[in-house]
Amino acid sequence: MEVLLWVVFAVIVLGMLALDLGVFHKTSHEIGFKEALAWTGVWIGLAMLFALGVGLALGPPAGVAFVTAYVIEKSLSVDNVFVFALIFGYFAVPPRQQHRVLFWGVIGALLFRAVFIAGGIALLEAFHWTVYVFGAILLITAIRLVFEKDKEIHPERNPLLKLFRRFVPVTPTYEGGHFWVRRDGRWWATPLFVALLLIELTDILFAVDSVPAVLAVSRDPFIVYTSNVFAILGLRALYFALAGVMRLFHHLHYGLALILAFVAAKLLLSGVVAIPTWVSLGVIALILSGSVVASLLWPRHGRPDDLPPPPPGSPDAEELEDERHAVGA
Repeated sequence: MEVLLWVVFAVIVLGMLALDLGVFHKTSHEIGFKEALAWTGVWIGLAMLFALGVGLALGPPAGVAFVTAYVIEKSLSVDNVFVFALIFGYFAVPPRQQHRVLFWGVIGALLFRAVFIAGGIALLEAFHWTVYVFGAILLITAIRLVFEKDKEIHPERNPLLKLFRRFVPVTPTYEGGHFWVRRDGRWWATPLFVALLLIELTDILFAVDSVPAVLAVSRDPFIVYTSNVFAILGLRALYFALAGVMRLFHHLHYGLALILAFVAAKLLLSGVVAIPTWVSLGVIALILSGSVVASLLWPRHGRPDDLPPPPPGSPDAEELEDERHAVGA
């Protein structure tokens, strides 16, 4: 039955990617807030339908494990959204080309996650003590989220990016939607490719945190990888939907830190007490909803200057435009 689910999963993923790039986004265009919100709903709906299929085919516990792993990965993706916005802002990536960058970034992420997940499961099965290593990584990440919440990120200081620019020529301007162009008998990377490279590197760094968190829920390669893939596939739409309103959820970092701390505790205490997956799902949902409610009840006053401008069509963009008109008046 699991083989059939793998086939269904592959058909869904490949079919949606083909529709995404070949039909709905065949022509590069700027993604508006409403379109992004609609696509976010589509991806979440597909993930829940797949979870239902998993539950019917492999049993309710497997379905609950999929949903729990999916929610963890999806919630941790919020940090990716913020970093993506900073990268796009730093490289001044044209709005109409941002979806293209994220699309190919997702393709790379699918491959890297497979490697990380396979390696993580192999380590846990071969060396039980790695459970405590993964738990420590999650605890350190949780503490970092709390105390480095407003720490600035500087894409230009990335050492791998500096190394790339030292050996590969980069064009001074964008060349449409091209990642590479040929000039004077040699290949040049464009700033669009540099932005893509940095996004891929960022995803690898985030995978160091998110993969151990999901492995705390299940060590079934099917559950872990498919939940990761569905969360990653919806990441592009989530970026365009949240980039303009993430200022509202300024307490979400604390919620993510609590989730990571809870998952770390589950890993570290796995030899003493087994926390049921449905309990984990309930705790995670409670923490997420609590951090969102706290953000709305206690809003942050003022507009942070370090955040990138919100995308056109989002509520935050409309609010910013109203403020500008008011100042002009």
